[in-house]
Amino acid sequence: MGLSIGLVGLPNVGKSTTFNALTKAQNAEAANYPFCTIEPNKAVVAVPDERLDQLAAIVKPERMQHSVIDFVDIAGLVKGASKGEGLGNKFLSNIRESDVILHIVRCFEDDNVVHTEGGIDSLRDVQIIETELILADIDALSNRISRLQKQSKSDKSIAKLIEFADELAEYLAEGNLARSFEKIDDDMFARLNQELRLLTSKEIIYGANVDEDGLLEDSSATVALLEHAASQGCQVIKLCAKMEEELVGLDDDERDEFLKELGVQSSGLNQIIKKGFDSLGLMNYFTAGVKEVRSWTIYKNTTAPKAAAVIHNDFEKGFIRAEVIGFNDFVEHGGESGAKDAGKMRLEGKEYIVQDGDVMHFRFNV
Repeated sequence: MGLSIGLVGLPNVGKSTTFNALTKAQNAEAANYPFCTIEPNKAVVAVPDERLDQLAAIVKPERMQHSVIDFVDIAGLVKGASKGEGLGNKFLSNIRESDVILHIVRCFEDDNVVHTEGGIDSLRDVQIIETELILADIDALSNRISRLQKQSKSDKSIAKLIEFADELAEYLAEGNLARSFEKIDDDMFARLNQELRLLTSKEIIYGANVDEDGLLEDSSATVALLEHAASQGCQVIKLCAKMEEELVGLDDDERDEFLKELGVQSSGLNQIIKKGFDSLGLMNYFTAGVKEVRSWTIYKNTTAPKAAAVIHNDFEKGFIRAEVIGFNDFVEHGGESGAKDAGKMRLEGKEYIVQDGDVMHFRFNV
């Protein structure tokens, strides 16, 4: 299961710097001018999960495979992007293909880094980007309504869908995001969004790009962003993109020690990855054998056969049962054999709801 997170924001807010740090490579050119990222940079990033390391330490496999997230560094948007300004149409289409939007917002002062709007104002910056996303959605929805109206001449059943689409368009025109539409769970919204993939219907995580001092004490720009995010039901992650990029060359222990000395408990980049993962209701289960210890990504509340299908469709088609050991039990008893001897291995059927961290082995027959 793939998950794609698109990094958006105004030019010069730190998107490419964040991307470089996320991918642990200088894949994106960070420069002090707009549109230094013309084609979207893409990278596959491992989801940090210390549980996988613990399993590997016990099983000692030939290889270890993390779950992954695709990150897309999308060039800076500007006013008028929805009308094609700054190559906006191309960049908006890149966002449309992402599952989660990571909106990087500049919350630090630096006279050496040009701000395209002339100064630091997090709410203004957010409003510029979100207005362009809303306008792009209104345009896409209007085109869809026009097509539906033509179809309604021969299919009267479409009338209710048109009425629903008009109501949604009016809601967007009032400056609202589709993700807060009260009828978002309606089947008709799903019908419309399956084709349109509305930009403002996506989960949003705000990345407050701060300086080192801002990691410990919130500036007025950060406070304003936190309040806005709370009103939208969104999360905010504070990170110092420049510092995190500089930490790329350190190993995990050195990085953690450096952050500890700063009084920071967790890397902002790790928080981005984990919260991006969690925002879509995703979780991991594991398979652990001498050939490979691997993390598999599924939605929460997934049944055992559906979880097995992530490995191979035949596993679901011929599903017989799943052998399940909880992660803590697997570690506590030193692996599968010890857990089995302790009575901690369970046989689960087709109705079993897989739990985060389950170590599983599937029995199937096709």
